Amino acid sequence: MTRPLRAARAAAAPSAGLTVAVTGAASPIGQAVCRRLAGADGIRQVIALDTKKPGVPTVRWRKADPTDPGLSSALHRVDTLVHVANADDPALDRAEQRRRTVTGASVALTAAAATGVRHVVLLSSAKVYGARADNPVPIPDDHEKRAHPDGSALDDLLAVEEFAVRAGRMYPQVETALLRPATVVGRGIDHPAGGALDGPRLLVVKGTKPIWQFCHSEDLAGAVLTTVLARLTGPLNVGSEGWLEQTEVERILGRRRVELPADAAVGTATRLHAQGVSGDPASQLDYLMHPWAVDAERLRAAGWEPAYTNEEALNSWAQGRPLRITVKGAAVAGGAAAGVSVALVGTAALVRRARRNRKNRR
Repeated sequence: MTRPLRAARAAAAPSAGLTVAVTGAASPIGQAVCRRLAGADGIRQVIALDTKKPGVPTVRWRKADPTDPGLSSALHRVDTLVHVANADDPALDRAEQRRRTVTGASVALTAAAATGVRHVVLLSSAKVYGARADNPVPIPDDHEKRAHPDGSALDDLLAVEEFAVRAGRMYPQVETALLRPATVVGRGIDHPAGGALDGPRLLVVKGTKPIWQFCHSEDLAGAVLTTVLARLTGPLNVGSEGWLEQTEVERILGRRRVELPADAAVGTATRLHAQGVSGDPASQLDYLMHPWAVDAERLRAAGWEPAYTNEEALNSWAQGRPLRITVKGAAVAGGAAAGVSVALVGTAALVRRARRNRKNRR
């Protein structure tokens, strides 16, 4: 037995035989969480809550919409609710993303309080700390949140965390944990880092030295297990130890970089967002320019350890889904609004191509 599971089992001894419900169970992260919980000592039953049946045969499926207040009817005799039904699909418009993420979290907490569930685990992101030049590296669990609403999906996670604080006052009988993972990669996760790894080249803003930290979905599932068994509460960072430099990411992915001056990158990103080409505002470039790597000290103290290094996590994603987007696809993202970095890389490539064509015609 591994040390994380031994520690988690010891912490869970008084509450052995937990029944755990998982919302968003059919999503890639939800399935990873269901698999890990279903195979663990101390877990009596896993109930998968989603509108679609997850591909995990060892769990009990209850068809449920995580945004429907009727979710409470599916929480009968549940000890812990794990809510991972956040919406980050770029194919969804912002209103639908917000409805699924924010409404889903509020429904989860309210339904838990109404049905006697005493422990709720919510999925957030390390992005809530904000990407700042003066961030500590790495960021501890108790660091203040300094991200500002900017109209992106980050707003939804900030709203979820704010609601969790209010719910703590309204429903003091419900203990809540907030998992804040670094960039999540793994099986079935199509566009990690908001699509920043998708393009034919990787965007770098001149004068910056980006660092990258990853969290494999299996490690995130392990963090959920530790949180459930040890009944942890409050903010919990999740990520592989340390971080990667930009050159290491380029080597692992076999990609070259595109460097743009900061003024040009921000100006172009602002125009592309206004035109609907980029789904993200220019402020999301901060996450490519400034550090936001985290230290998972509280989880490690509870016995959790990541199975993947940053390099192994990124390699696993790259090998499992060797995505290569064309220049045109990077600029237009198949008709959907692209992430800011992909849109900028695609636009820069199209500009270079147009210049070459004009030069050849002379």
